[in-house]
Amino acid sequence: MKQLNVEQLEGIHSNAEIKVVSLLIDSVKRNELSEVPWTKYKYHPAVAFTIAYNTDAVFLKYYVTEKSIRAINSAINSAVWEDSCVEFFISFDEDEAYYNFEFNCIGTARVGYGKSKQDRELLPVALISQITYQSVITNHEGNDIQWELTLSIPKKLFCFNEVTTLKGKKCRSNFYKCGDNLPTPHFVSWSGIQSVEPDFHLPEFFGALHFV
Repeated sequence: MKQLNVEQLEGIHSNAEIKVVSLLIDSVKRNELSEVPWTKYKYHPAVAFTIAYNTDAVFLKYYVTEKSIRAINSAINSAVWEDSCVEFFISFDEDEAYYNFEFNCIGTARVGYGKSKQDRELLPVALISQITYQSVITNHEGNDIQWELTLSIPKKLFCFNEVTTLKGKKCRSNFYKCGDNLPTPHFVSWSGIQSVEPDFHLPEFFGALHFV
């Protein structure tokens, strides 16, 4: 099982601008999405992420290089997995249910909670709207497209759990990149998955996160 310690990001106050978060989190160690679980989908875009936290929020930054991008979905809780999409799934303590945070490359979010792929309750749009983000997309002619997405997820979004503080929390989690409707569909992950068809909603294959 993959394991990762999540450290506090010093110098970030509760009202910090997302561009400040984006700069500071660059100093945090990057983690590669190295798993390509399904042989039918062999394309492996270069994807890494950093994760940190403070008293108020979890901070994520994804670094992606891929052949092409898609950004059709612009409404919260729409089908962002069809686009160039990065995802973060997390469960707290002994909770059998988990949160799925999914974002396309322009920052459109979809967030749900439940015990399985079929058992999802989408969070309210007003709550999801409190996630702040910064998207930077770079396209050099003739080369792959690079994009970065920085996210600040307030701990209040973990609304089905009593998360008074993140420090000391032991969680289970996985991180993903997909693009179901891209010219080259792909599915990559941080922690390995074993299933016949692409499916990220398999918490038995989550890795371990420890907020230190």
